[in-house]
Amino acid sequence: MLNVFRRNPRSTIEALYGAIVAQARAPVFYTDYAIPDTVNGRLDALMLHLGLVFERLSQGDEAAKEAGQAVFDRFCRDVDDHLREDGISDMKVPKQVRGVAAAFLGRQRAYMSALRAGDEAALLDAFGRNIYQGDLAPARRLAAYFRLTSGRLDQQQPSDIMVGRITWPDPATIQA
Repeated sequence: MLNVFRRNPRSTIEALYGAIVAQARAPVFYTDYAIPDTVNGRLDALMLHLGLVFERLSQGDEAAKEAGQAVFDRFCRDVDDHLREDGISDMKVPKQVRGVAAAFLGRQRAYMSALRAGDEAALLDAFGRNIYQGDLAPARRLAAYFRLTSGRLDQQQPSDIMVGRITWPDPATIQA
């Protein structure tokens, strides 16, 4: 059933990572959702979407879990590449990649824990702290998008997600 992933894992992971990056780069997140249109803001949007997909794949079979790990590894390589392009020294890149990976895992844990517990205040607090520098007003719409996206991903088969066939909700239509 999951032979597509096993036959050409590199192109499969590239398709999956590309689908995540494309959604995270949607201009609506930086205009209507007020995510800062900065390197850190774009990284936060990417980590938010990556975390949602990572969570969904972690609920699947062994192949889905492997795909989740592979897409996380692809994210780390992307961070490594960007740091090197920005002129960070070879000695400092691994430490910075570990820092970004730790930030991703911490955010993913905080966001998903709050979502699973139905704790709106904790989700708003996490978005406010990590993305909006303490401002909870724009966090409300992002929380609505996050909840809807998580539910939408839960309805999709991991085998479809693994190959980059993700049906994302339209963020422009979501209100707080």
